[in-house]
Amino acid sequence: MFTFNENELKPIREYSIPAIYSTNEMTVPEFDRPITAKENMLRMLSKDQMPLWVPNQDQDNNAIMPMVFPDNRARAAGGVDSFGIDWTFDPLTSAAMVTPGFTRLDDINDWRELTFPDLDAIDWQADFEQNYKDKISPDKLTYFVIVNGMFERTADLIGFEDAFCALLTDDDVLDEFWSELDEWHMKLIDIARDVYGADMILFHDDMGTQKSTFFSPDIYRDLLSPHYRKICQHIHDRGMFTCRHSCGCIETLIPQYIDEGWDAWEGQDNANDKVGIMNRYGHDLAQCTLYIVDKDLSDEEAVEHVHRTVDELGMTGRYSCRLRDPNGNREVDLVEEMYRYSRTKLAELAEQNA
Repeated sequence: MFTFNENELKPIREYSIPAIYSTNEMTVPEFDRPITAKENMLRMLSKDQMPLWVPNQDQDNNAIMPMVFPDNRARAAGGVDSFGIDWTFDPLTSAAMVTPGFTRLDDINDWRELTFPDLDAIDWQADFEQNYKDKISPDKLTYFVIVNGMFERTADLIGFEDAFCALLTDDDVLDEFWSELDEWHMKLIDIARDVYGADMILFHDDMGTQKSTFFSPDIYRDLLSPHYRKICQHIHDRGMFTCRHSCGCIETLIPQYIDEGWDAWEGQDNANDKVGIMNRYGHDLAQCTLYIVDKDLSDEEAVEHVHRTVDELGMTGRYSCRLRDPNGNREVDLVEEMYRYSRTKLAELAEQNA
């Protein structure tokens, strides 16, 4: 039985990792723990093993979002992406959005006018050698970020209003367009595996607002699900896990995510009942999340919040997070506290079940 030792919190080395999204390059520690961070994350993603602690993905994963790829540069800092869509960086949200008033296509029926980006024209191997090779720990799970899914790409090309209309009036055209996107994405997924050694694909496609989904579950099932089932199958065939990033209040789509083959879901904490969803679907769908602790909480309240999150979500063994504390004046390290508390509680649970 692996009992917790405070030495597990002492870094054995620190190193820098490349940025993802619009963040800066980060310095992360590596620790000497009973099992590797990768094995612990794989336990979380499996359905028949328990992790030893709640994985903190900022420290426990290698995140790959190559800035040699125009999509990633545009989404992180603005500019023109792979499909000729113009993006503008918004400092308030620290993210880019399609430049207001810009449309790449007047009508989705014109999608054949697009030149699909030639992925072979990018020297991915040189990017890996220069930017990632010496910054990827073999003891951590590696995930590769794909930032534009089927619906988001459509809305980026023609605007959200026309994209919603197309779901009702041009479903056959969308199916043809998305079928081409399937093939293109699968080639990108192969690059993630073959060049960057990815263990998991984090595939973005936001599906809702703060209150509900963009469209009915029936529309999603009939139009989008067949394409995501194909994507998930290809990822699994290549020996990787699947994680669906999908913001908005999307609980009504969760059964279809499971049916499509997603292993995990990265969703929006303040738009979903994460505990309820975990209780109903956690066995079949693990949760990854950006866990931001309220900066206005006192140190005691913040620690209580972390403990409650571990108790309600982490103790299922199906939860991981990127824990962020925007309060730089705390006297307590919440990242350490989550590790210490979850490590202790999960060890106690393992002893009870032995």
